[in-house]
Amino acid sequence: MNFAFDNSYARALPELGVPWRPAAVPAPRLLAFNHELADELGLDLASLSAEDQAALFAGNQVPEGASPLAQAYAGHQFGGFSPQLGDGRALLLGEVVDRDGRRRDIALKGSGRTPFSRGGDGKAAVGPVLREYLMGEAMQALGIPTTRALAAVATGEPVYREEVLPGAVLTRVAASHLRVGSFQFVAARGDAALLGRLADFAIARHDPGLVGRADRHLGLLRAVAERQAALVAQWMNVGFIHGVMNTDNMTISGETIDYGPCAFLEAYDPATVFSSIDRGGRYAFGNQPLIARWNLARLAEALLPLLAGEAEAAVAQATEVIDAFPTLFDGHWRRGQRAKLGLADVKPGDVQAGDAQLGDDWLALLQAQQVDFTLAWRALADAAEGRPAPLRDLFVDRAALDAWLQRLAQRWAAEGRDGAARAAAMRSVGPWVIPRNHRVEQALAAAVKDGDLAPFQRLLAVLQRPLVDDPRFAAYAEPAPRELTAGYRTFCGT
Repeated sequence: MNFAFDNSYARALPELGVPWRPAAVPAPRLLAFNHELADELGLDLASLSAEDQAALFAGNQVPEGASPLAQAYAGHQFGGFSPQLGDGRALLLGEVVDRDGRRRDIALKGSGRTPFSRGGDGKAAVGPVLREYLMGEAMQALGIPTTRALAAVATGEPVYREEVLPGAVLTRVAASHLRVGSFQFVAARGDAALLGRLADFAIARHDPGLVGRADRHLGLLRAVAERQAALVAQWMNVGFIHGVMNTDNMTISGETIDYGPCAFLEAYDPATVFSSIDRGGRYAFGNQPLIARWNLARLAEALLPLLAGEAEAAVAQATEVIDAFPTLFDGHWRRGQRAKLGLADVKPGDVQAGDAQLGDDWLALLQAQQVDFTLAWRALADAAEGRPAPLRDLFVDRAALDAWLQRLAQRWAAEGRDGAARAAAMRSVGPWVIPRNHRVEQALAAAVKDGDLAPFQRLLAVLQRPLVDDPRFAAYAEPAPRELTAGYRTFCGT
């Protein structure tokens, strides 16, 4: 099988990777394959048997044209800097140009030890691999930039964590695997020439309009800020909690990457933390915009040698971008929030300020009464059609809701849009179904403990149509019992 690889990273930045081969596994078996994504990438696997496909995506067979390497990067992990992290259980196979002319990375995750493994086994287990597959496809269906899974393969060998688990390998596709930590790795070594080459590589890959400009490196920082502001705003508007926003998990492309201890809100609370390793709540739901800015500041520090000639001027340029981030984020977040409130996008001014207060008061209501985040937004669309009962049923203090709804109704009336059209617009941005944490766990448990992939496939099919209110799948839209959510914890298992 020829993937038509064109491996620009391996050619341009050999210092930032170590050529390496995936470890062979004893009994590869295909668990899931993303036919839509394969077609998007222009891959034709029809000539390969199921056994050959499994061997390919397990790493037993390296495709022609691949230049597998473990990428080097650094990172702040929970605020502490590690000058060398790197791909300890992943390999970049290479790059392809898809049917739309976009360059995409294809990488293996869980493919064995590398020089960056730091004592780890380099392996992954079936549960975390299928979690990443589910989450990536759910985010894709929600229109949120994300890495995606091309394939998940069982390896037929055990991996050892808190318990013995069946092993697996994920094939991941990304716009690139360049991270904030990639720049930190080079900056920590004081190699200005390599830093310039890395930055120019990133610009050519993600911001070609900046190529050749004198201010291109400042432009790169601004572009990353814009992409991350838009991305985190989308997370916040669907209740997604990344769980481990270390700088090595923040992409230059603006894609969501590394679905480890991620989860979705149920009852709305900005302090929500599900990650078992986030004991201090650093990466709580409501902290995500602050952490995105903090991570961006670390990127700015790494880029300082490439900005204005004088150190003081470089710091001033970088500081201006970092200080602008909250306003940038707020614009994206409020725009998404207004759409979910059924309000047309408006020019800056008094009406928009009133919309922000409406949004803040709505979230305060949800928090005070512990209302399910996703169901509340969806039921608000029913209220726009003149059917407030489903929404009122979610609240204990209905008087407080009614008072707020009256304010919103006045705002709706000022726009004069038909209620049915407004409700349809709201449903087009407010999902009916998300990856409910208990449903994800049930599907993964069936796959891991019983070898039963049917629950995983059913859940995947539902998550790929998140806006469709289908009574046949109503159970997937229901929140978990409160006692289950209260004790729910996620882990970094991949």
